[in-house]
Parts: sequence; C-alpha cells; structure tokens
Amino acid sequence: MNTRALAARILVDVHVHGMSLTDALADRLGSLPDAQNQGFVQEMCYGVSRWWWRLDAMLALLLEKPLKAKDADIRHLLMTGLYQLQYMRVPDHAAVAETVAACAALKKAWAKNLVNAVLRNYQRRAETLNTQLKDNPVAEFSHPRWLLDAIMTAWPQHWQAILQANNARPPMALRVNLLKVQRNAYLEQLAAAGIPAKTAAYANAGIILDNPVPVAQLPGFQDGLVSVQDGAAQLAASLLALAPRQRVLDVCAAPGGKTAHILETQPELQELVAVDIDAERLQKVTENLRRLGATASVRVGDGQSPHRWWDGQAFDRILLDAPCSATGVIRRHPDIKQLRKPSDIEQAVVIQQRILAAVWPLLNSGGMILYATCSILPEENQQQIRDFLSSYPDALHVELSGAWGMPLDYGRQVLPGQDEMDGFYYACIKKQ
Repeated sequence: MNTRALAARILVDVHVHGMSLTDALADRLGSLPDAQNQGFVQEMCYGVSRWWWRLDAMLALLLEKPLKAKDADIRHLLMTGLYQLQYMRVPDHAAVAETVAACAALKKAWAKNLVNAVLRNYQRRAETLNTQLKDNPVAEFSHPRWLLDAIMTAWPQHWQAILQANNARPPMALRVNLLKVQRNAYLEQLAAAGIPAKTAAYANAGIILDNPVPVAQLPGFQDGLVSVQDGAAQLAASLLALAPRQRVLDVCAAPGGKTAHILETQPELQELVAVDIDAERLQKVTENLRRLGATASVRVGDGQSPHRWWDGQAFDRILLDAPCSATGVIRRHPDIKQLRKPSDIEQAVVIQQRILAAVWPLLNSGGMILYATCSILPEENQQQIRDFLSSYPDALHVELSGAWGMPLDYGRQVLPGQDEMDGFYYACIKKQ
C-alpha cells in the first residue's frame, strides 16, 4: 500500500465526506502492516489537517486552474506533497518522487506530470509564495474565516496566541491513579523506563511527557496505574468538592476520563451514575473502568430526557461536560477547523440549554452542578451560565478560585496552551 496515496484517501474521507480524522484513520490504517508506516501516514494526515487553510491557499497560487471535484484525491495528494516539503524532514527529492509515484496507486497516472510540476514549482518559488500568504490571515493562521473572526471577537487580547496554540503539537498528559501509586513514585517508574516527564501544573495527579509514547509503553497502564488525560480535564474532579456518601451524576460521560477520575478522587461515594447518549462511546467508559478496577452505574440515555433513565433519587453533585464546539481542543483534533460550521455552534448552545434545564431538577437542595466545555466561545460558556442563572432564581453562581485559567464574570476559562493545557471552561452552580 502506497503511504501517500493512503493519506490522500484518508484526507478525502475527512475533508470531502465529513468523517472525523480519528474515524478515518481507524478505518484505513489497518491496511499498513508496520507501525512506522502507520505513523508516517498519521503525521501527514494530522499535518495537512492542521495546516489545511495555508496549504489550500498555497495550492491555489500554484495551480493554473482548480482541479475538478472528481479529482479530490489528487488535490489532497498535492497537499501531502506540500506538507512534506514545508514541515517534514523528508528529503525534498524523495517527497517529490514518492508523491508523484502515488498517482499510480490512486489509478490516475495522468496526474504524474501535474503533481511533479506543482511540487517543483513550489521548490523554486517557496520564499516568494510564503511572503504572499502573509497578507492573508486565513492562510497565515490556518483557520477558516468564520472561526478566525469568532476568536478575534471573543479574545481580542489573546487571539494570536490562541491560533498559534491551535496549530501547535499538543503534549501527552497523564493522570496518575492516586489510589494505586503516588505521582512522584510513578515519575520514577517513567524515568526507569526511559520516558522523561514532569509534573503538570494545577492537576495534583497530572504528568506531562517530554515526548508522546504508545500507551503500551507506559508502566502499569494495563494495571490501571495511569490514564491519558489533559491537565485541564483533570481539574473537574477537584472542582466538584466530592465527599463520602454523595450521589454523583456524570452526564455526557463518554469516554469516561472524568468518570474514572471522580472515583479515584473519592472512592467512598454512595453511587456514581455515568450517562451518555452514544452506546458505542459508552462502552469505552465501561472498558476504562474495568482497566482501572473502578465501578459505576453506566446507563445509555439522553441528558435532555432524564425521565427515560433517572430512577428518581436526587444527586448531590452533577458534572455536565456539555456537548460543544470543541474549539478548545483543536490542537488535538485539527480536523475540527474543517468539519465545524457556525450552525453547529448555534445547535450546541440549544442542546446545552436543554440539558442544563433537564438535569437541574435532579439536583438536591444544597447540591452543585459543575458545567464544563472544551470550548473557548463565550456563547457556549459564560453567556450560557448567565442566561441559566437569570431563568432559575434558586440557582447561585459559585466563584471558582485558583491560579489556573482566567476568571470571568461567570466561571473560569483555560485558553489553549495555557500551562500546557487544552482550552477548557468551568462554572459552578449551587441549588439554594
């Protein structure tokens, strides 16, 4: 299997057919027999997705006329070639020759001359072309215009740092299971395994690796000593102010990282109920709990319709990790920039409102909801909380203290890259 042709097909799955990059890679990478080639394809696919808007603008300058829709595979193959020449350590002659050869694997031998001409033209004109793109912010920052405008409006003092963080490679962060091992002891295990790492800021169980490694190489991973989880996501368990005998609801729980962390933080809960609408993703919750040796009541259900799954017993704590635009985790999922549309934000806001309203009656008096998103857009975050508080007189905003993130009128926001964390929003609401 030609690796560059495979990368082009995966990118067509994402950018033409609307698949997530995660799903597209899972569907097609199995055709490659070895990890090295799989890693090479994954690097090209993530890289092209990360720099799509820049590479697309570059390609428009290099093509005499746009390619036809039926030749989307050649268009994406050209983008893999440009990405290799601009961002990878592949020797230039190999990047050109092997990308040209991939045309045959795509059964489009006619495109060999075109691909060769475009890539060699780029080599000759690279400095001039890159200078031309500096006047185009969509290309310069590799974000769609609507998202660029939204971030600039929401964060006028921080938008450039956010866009740069979105295009950076994310660190691999771990959460140590403190029921089984202390963080410093696990750092020693990592050092013994030749895996350099350091403690994460603000997350008391967090570790950041100097370089990503396969989870199979992590000491004790299968025994539940550690999980992969970003530092911002690890803040949730401590913000819930958990105590023994509490009944806790984790709604929109899949894939279960926060579910497991709640149980690791407070193993003496009366019960933890984990609910998600997606039965397939909910299976990952069960698998994670099994690996960690933890137990929860896992239920398939829609957060907007608790009457279908709620047993009538109120909760002391509710974690609502709400469906959102995921604009805070673009560095981990660069295809978000291509797949997300403005209408998706509007739809997410409505769903968030409905879930908040639906689970509020499930909360005990004196109980607390922790509202969370991996978004950086205010309409999904502090505006959502402001609107909720204005509609429910028994709801009280609880200010979140700490040095992490940025304080807002309602809640706190972590911006992408701050203290090496993903973009995340938290707000706490107490029932009076």
